Amino acid sequence: MTDLSNVKFDEKGLVPAIIQDSRTREVLMVAYMNREALEKTVAGPDVWFYSRSRDELWHKGETSGNYLKVSSVRVDCDGDTLLVLADPTGPACHTGNRTCFFAEPLVGEAGAPATAKVLDELYRVIEQRKRERPGGSYTTKLFAEGPPRIAQKVVEEAGEVVIAAVSEDGGNTAEEAAYLLYHTLVLLSATDVDPAVVWTELAKRRK
Repeated sequence: MTDLSNVKFDEKGLVPAIIQDSRTREVLMVAYMNREALEKTVAGPDVWFYSRSRDELWHKGETSGNYLKVSSVRVDCDGDTLLVLADPTGPACHTGNRTCFFAEPLVGEAGAPATAKVLDELYRVIEQRKRERPGGSYTTKLFAEGPPRIAQKVVEEAGEVVIAAVSEDGGNTAEEAAYLLYHTLVLLSATDVDPAVVWTELAKRRK
């Protein structure tokens, strides 16, 4: 059994837990755990909490189907806060938003510059389209046509990127590159290749 002696529960037997997406490191939510919830979380595969409002254990996702799959659990230097890295299977917030921290910031700019984490977010949407196949969705149409057609689109978009680049149209190059990345992610999803494997290969080549 995991040693929890360095975890400092408060007078109510609870400890706050910060939940981060294991891939993007985006903060998804903050909740509380008691000893039993922490033990269940450490045992995996899902994150458990203690609901203060209901005064009972809370298996995150049991009702909504939006589970948090445990990747790692860490304790801070004082032992009074947990950091849980998890893989969400759906929106973490009960409002349907991906994160509970979706409101406008109290201080600072609302529109932070986009980063590469948008690729992970996009892939999650693509995976959702693959599961649910909503009507009218271009992504759904691609999945229905299958990997050969998706692969053809990747080739076509790669050509468009090259044409834009050699014509020195920077804006169009960025737009075409976005199309290429999107279709590449759809192809990865269609062939059951997790982008994390691609990131690992890139990390190897960084050396």
